Amino acid sequence: MYAIVDIETTGGHASANGITEIAIVIHDGKEVVQHYQTLINPGISIPIYISALTGIDDDMVRQAPPFKNVAAEIYDLLQGKVFVAHNVNFDYSFVRHHLSQSGFDLQLKKLCTVRLGRKILPGYASYSLGKLCKCLNIEIEGRHRAGGDAHATAKLFTMLLENDKEGLIQKSLNRNSKEQQLPPYLNREELDKLPSCPGVYYFKDRKAKVIYVGKAINIKKRVYSHFSGNNSGRQRQEFLRNIHTIDFKECGTELMALILEASEIKRLWPENNRALKRFDLAYGLYVYEDQKGYNRLMIDKKKKFSTPVYSFSQLSEGHNLIKVLMKEFELCPKLCFIQRNSEPCIGVEEEHCHGACEGKEHQWSYNQRVKAALAGLKAGLPSFAFIDEGRTGEEHSVVLMESGQLKGMGYLPKDQDLEDVLAVKSFLEPYPSNDYIRTVVQTFASKYPEKVVRI
Repeated sequence: MYAIVDIETTGGHASANGITEIAIVIHDGKEVVQHYQTLINPGISIPIYISALTGIDDDMVRQAPPFKNVAAEIYDLLQGKVFVAHNVNFDYSFVRHHLSQSGFDLQLKKLCTVRLGRKILPGYASYSLGKLCKCLNIEIEGRHRAGGDAHATAKLFTMLLENDKEGLIQKSLNRNSKEQQLPPYLNREELDKLPSCPGVYYFKDRKAKVIYVGKAINIKKRVYSHFSGNNSGRQRQEFLRNIHTIDFKECGTELMALILEASEIKRLWPENNRALKRFDLAYGLYVYEDQKGYNRLMIDKKKKFSTPVYSFSQLSEGHNLIKVLMKEFELCPKLCFIQRNSEPCIGVEEEHCHGACEGKEHQWSYNQRVKAALAGLKAGLPSFAFIDEGRTGEEHSVVLMESGQLKGMGYLPKDQDLEDVLAVKSFLEPYPSNDYIRTVVQTFASKYPEKVVRI
């Protein structure tokens, strides 16, 4: 038995919107045997643009029952049946969410007539309910109303059952099939081509624009995980509706996938990637010349378009580094903003204090030590190659860092001399370096020191 469902709502995601109308058509696999329909008071105002589309306004639902009053009846109608809808994940997410709020746990197999239509009745320009029904001469009595759309979907479903020569509907209902979890416009073939190796994957919309970039240790498994569950939030629902195709790039290791993901997010700026867009170490070490001509070091919050000498996640890290530089290169605490009061310099009684803060030392002399400190800092940044598995047994993967900056990554033959840095570089593709990438590479280097080759 199939329950063909259509709903009208106040908006596009269940977690913050209500149902204004629901229709359930019970189909026994041959014909419609029962019909249920009711307006529902959503408990919130219906937006004007929704009313213009559906014809349902606040006055129409004012005396209608709230969902909780009809939840038991709806649950009993659906229980034990296959949930069928046009773009089933949308309707199912709403009905399941609101039943859950009323104390009912809905767990049903699903069928999507968009996905089934694309497979059983291929070749049509559009698989929206209105356009597909027009092509198939299915009349819709009351478009964008739950009853009219549900009955039209039932007629479409009957046609799909009659034309399903390969048993696709039954295959979709098999326990191991994930067909109905997939976005409505994503072909299964897009998933079948995915490899089970580390890499980066790209979700694209109908215009082939990248809307999300992700990394994975196992690309196929990770992509499937995006489509499991029944999250009813707006972001997830819109995200799934917009996925039309998937592309991917294989990588030898998880580290390479992390670097490629970060680089591609910065390059493509996909609308659904948020975490890496925001990542940035909060503080930086800056150098500037004051009005008297002395070069000063200071730790400050990182600003847009600024280029610090070094970056830190915490203010204390920066202050600790400056103190080390002060001691090693005899820098003035006041000119490094470690001492901010008007008292005499805390280094006056010490041998290494040259009195720059009091104008006793010439600017050129002091600035030479600042330059030496910065040069020493840069020289102390790690330069190494991180060597790991390649994409095949015939190659190594290499991530190259020079003075704390990512220079590139790539693959080279296993018999390549790793001490020949210039030759190694010829195999690598350059990638931009940033705080996130530097942190990731250094984390892997600390975790797997046996894979690090110093250069």
